[in-house]
Amino acid sequence: MIDLVSKAEKHLAICSVSNMPISNRCASGEDELALAKLRKAASRLFGAAVLVQWDKSDWACEFAALENADELIQRGPLTPDHSIHTKPFGAVFGDKLPSDLAQFAEYYRAYFDSHCLSEHQILDLMPRFGVWLNKGMVYLAANAKRLQIVRDISTHTLRAIRNAEAFGGWTALPRQDLFEVEYWELEQAKLKAHHVKPEMEGMVALVTGAASGIGLATAEALAARGAAVVALDVAFADSAGNLGPAHAEMRLQVDVTDKTAVQDAIYSAVRQFGGIDLLVSNAGSFPPSSLLAEIDEVMWQQSLDLNLSAHLRLLRCCEPFLCEGYKPAVVFVGSKNVPAPGPGAGAYSIAKSGMTQMMRIAALELGKKGIRCNAVHPNAVYDTSIWTEEVLANRAAYYGMSVENYKRANVLGTELCSPDVAEVICALLSNQFAKTTGAQVPVDGGNERII
Repeated sequence: MIDLVSKAEKHLAICSVSNMPISNRCASGEDELALAKLRKAASRLFGAAVLVQWDKSDWACEFAALENADELIQRGPLTPDHSIHTKPFGAVFGDKLPSDLAQFAEYYRAYFDSHCLSEHQILDLMPRFGVWLNKGMVYLAANAKRLQIVRDISTHTLRAIRNAEAFGGWTALPRQDLFEVEYWELEQAKLKAHHVKPEMEGMVALVTGAASGIGLATAEALAARGAAVVALDVAFADSAGNLGPAHAEMRLQVDVTDKTAVQDAIYSAVRQFGGIDLLVSNAGSFPPSSLLAEIDEVMWQQSLDLNLSAHLRLLRCCEPFLCEGYKPAVVFVGSKNVPAPGPGAGAYSIAKSGMTQMMRIAALELGKKGIRCNAVHPNAVYDTSIWTEEVLANRAAYYGMSVENYKRANVLGTELCSPDVAEVICALLSNQFAKTTGAQVPVDGGNERII
């Protein structure tokens, strides 16, 4: 027995995936856009938004480079119950991903027709995994949790099949047996049952300035609604690709004034989740107070770059993917200083006003592509980083008020916090405002100067 095990180990060392040649894995924007188009077609096939992940790991690229990868992907699962999660076979993707997806749908329907009984109801026609020839593996699922399950099962299955092939071949159970497990009556009962899924399940949201304040609250609110969230912030630790709970959040350290860094982050997001549906352009900062006649040129330019130009660059980088998105929508985070500017805040107010005008033009230009653009104008949100206890105390004293009264100095007499703004942002991104674009919504408790 020991001799047999030793021989097997030596044989695996020679034939294992780690010793296979690695294909060219250089990514380009064209590949990411092709993936987004695949996700759009898959969502239509599934009947709701789905996530799509491109696996470019060494083993995935090695498998995709195999001459018989298209045949191995359809061999069947290691155990019949896996077919419930992954379907009994995978898809083959080449240069025309949507067409290849349609071909899989036809193949799966033929498989169903050849094995079904009158009481069976066909499942959706979307594959759960596939090989992208010479590029890697692709996984598809309704949410991030299921996406990880599909990836784990299919990865383990294909590794085992490759190793088995090295010993003479792999044969799964007959298709009829696999069908009976996949269409087990209890699984059919689940299909017919009514399930209420999270509002934004399967959708991908990108949020900038997401490490604190309004950005953080928005990222959390979107995740609570089922979205896969890509959170960008220069304040994040240098842990590119760090995923949050249930692999549903991707945090990337990005300076939004760096176009290359922004573009790379977007490509990473698309490879992880398949596209971008929702964009919250929030990153910004409030520069030191200064009268127009005294504004420092460097500070002025920095404010324009972060509070205006960075929003344009972000939108331009995201637009191709939003065009392929599921119910795409954008929200820009403006300021009360747009409709009601104050003295000494020129560098900030002018940049935010320019951003708001850009939003209005974007609403006109992108509306023809089905992309909605709106803005929120928060005011006096005191749980953000710029409002330290010292700053609050000084501002309250300036107006001869207590800190508590200063926080509630609005028409409604209410205190605002970041989650309040996040709720409005999420509403604008949701179906509730599916027919609204170009709008500016104040979130300020009521401001007499604006009213």
